[in-house]
Amino acid sequence: MTVPVFMQPWWLDEVCKEWDVAIAQKGDLVTGAWPYPVEKKIGVTLLRNPLLTPYLGPFVFFPNDVKESNRDSFEHETVADLVKKMPDAKVWHLAIQPGMKQVGIFKNNGLKPSVQQTFLLELKEDEDTLFANMKDTMRRNIRMAEKEVTISNSPEHLKDLFKFQKHTLTKKGRDVPYTLKYMQKIMDACIAHNSAALWVAKGNGKIQAVVWQVWDEKCSYYFMGGQNHETNSYRAMSALLWHTMKEAKKRGHTTFDLEGSMDEGVERFFRNFGGDRALYIVLRKNESMLWKMKTAIFK
Repeated sequence: MTVPVFMQPWWLDEVCKEWDVAIAQKGDLVTGAWPYPVEKKIGVTLLRNPLLTPYLGPFVFFPNDVKESNRDSFEHETVADLVKKMPDAKVWHLAIQPGMKQVGIFKNNGLKPSVQQTFLLELKEDEDTLFANMKDTMRRNIRMAEKEVTISNSPEHLKDLFKFQKHTLTKKGRDVPYTLKYMQKIMDACIAHNSAALWVAKGNGKIQAVVWQVWDEKCSYYFMGGQNHETNSYRAMSALLWHTMKEAKKRGHTTFDLEGSMDEGVERFFRNFGGDRALYIVLRKNESMLWKMKTAIFK
């Protein structure tokens, strides 16, 4: 069983200065793994997702012969073992891969679980059915956009995605927490491991929108996207996402993760693709007075 892309060693090598992994075992059999960044700021040990890493562990390796009735018990036992092997950190802020439901274990170990949402699109249906499951307005926008733009995999336009992202965040009064150099590091590693594409929609001689797709063995992710504020590109973004979904299906992926948002407008846009709303756990803890002071001052 292959672990998700955001827990792959090559991914962690790019996004972490240093990382380690907790391992659960039954005899010689590895039953679970929980990779984590090794991070210390102002003398405080932190466990948090690295920049541009939406999910981390724990990840359970289910035996091929495990009965469905025993899966929850196996997962419970494995996750309980992994939690005990995690470092003693005063501060936690870790988002967990969708599908993990062992909330009680986390709570009993002094963590405060909360939830965020994403949208998961199952790709087992044929393309016509997937398209029919979208909202009418989304289908119309895609059909119109397909007459207006051409789509290509063009990683050299990563700088344009960064520019679009920066404009959007600045407009919202927020700083960009990552650099183009950091993005390029991740993109280069993804390409080296055949795990990403940068889809660019062009029309009227201009880039209309860009979508960065990342994948592992089973799942494709809408990793990042951006629209050209100088063009009327909302239809182009719809067409790009539909294109990435079709590419995911061609690759044999079973799920497309839209990496949802708590932003009402973004959430509404993603909902129109017909996916299922899914919740994922975010683990929080802050037992450091020093870190509390820091976060209060530098909000």
